[in-house]
Amino acid sequence: IWALALMSMLTQHYYLPLAGHVKWNPQDPKPCIVVLPYDTVSLIVAESSDADFSSVSRKGLRPAKEICSLVPELPVSGDSPQLLSLQVTLFPNQGFSIGIVSHHVFMDAITAQMFIKSWAHICKHGAKALPEDLTPFLDRTVIYVPDGLEEKMLEFLLYLSEDKDNGRTLKLPLTEETDADVYRVTLELTLENVEKLKERAKNGSNRPHLELHLPTFVIVNAYLWTCLVKARGGETGYVPRTYSGVCVFAISCLGYKAKSFLGEDGFINVDRMKNIERGTQVWGVSGSKRFSVYESDFGWGRPVNSEIVSIDQCQLLSMSEMRDETGGVEIGLCLKKSEMDVFIYLFKKGFENYFFLMASYSRL
Repeated sequence: IWALALMSMLTQHYYLPLAGHVKWNPQDPKPCIVVLPYDTVSLIVAESSDADFSSVSRKGLRPAKEICSLVPELPVSGDSPQLLSLQVTLFPNQGFSIGIVSHHVFMDAITAQMFIKSWAHICKHGAKALPEDLTPFLDRTVIYVPDGLEEKMLEFLLYLSEDKDNGRTLKLPLTEETDADVYRVTLELTLENVEKLKERAKNGSNRPHLELHLPTFVIVNAYLWTCLVKARGGETGYVPRTYSGVCVFAISCLGYKAKSFLGEDGFINVDRMKNIERGTQVWGVSGSKRFSVYESDFGWGRPVNSEIVSIDQCQLLSMSEMRDETGGVEIGLCLKKSEMDVFIYLFKKGFENYFFLMASYSRL
């Protein structure tokens, strides 16, 4: 059923580009996605005979290596990588996991989630056609690109390339083995927690409250980065909601001195943009609480857990909505065990201290 549903999506051209590979020919000014008649998507079906499903799907503190085997490698032919690889791992009489690795040249987080929901929809309903809200929109002309911008972006990528002699190479960086001392945790912030953080930021800001725009994404990340620093010691045209592809490119970075985060309310100080300096620690965020990662149902109910495995390879936080509470946020990260212990302590302590201060204030 997995393979038939996947084949249905590809043969009906819903996600046909995912069967191809990305290539940059010497005569071409930019890379392109090529789909040949016999191109396929790799789908591995495996069975785990010894792993405990409840253990690999839990959200608590656990070794990061524990779930690495549930994700496949992305096939590469020469320096031309494929765009998608899938792995379904069965845990007899317990459950199953779905591992997805994709090339970001076509599939960003929004496209990935829509692909999963489309796959689940066909598996569950046996449908041959996708509903409108799951049908990918592939017309690139809806994205306005000013003249000369693509060339500048490609020049920038060539500048960043580690292979200066062959800047057009599309070889993927090697996946490093995850150290045994790296641990993964999924933390939760309820809607009440998030509102308390927003209230705290408003009370600590010198700006009028009406001028403050505090999205959950911003306020949660400001709080997390504060804990991380302490733990380490130091207007456009309309684009359809189902647009599939990547249209985000980093053109600037934000840099802050560690001391900006070290005070009791360090996260409130994140209100200025600065140029990044060489050697600065850079953390990114993968995901959003708006992606509805727990809505995918292949016919056996909602997922027990959702993880972004690759956060153990770089300095990334993952974010999604809470599975069982509306308005809450799930945060995932990987750190060395010693740093993780301090981070979790600070993460919890920050709320305990604030709630105590608020309770004391209300009695005055």
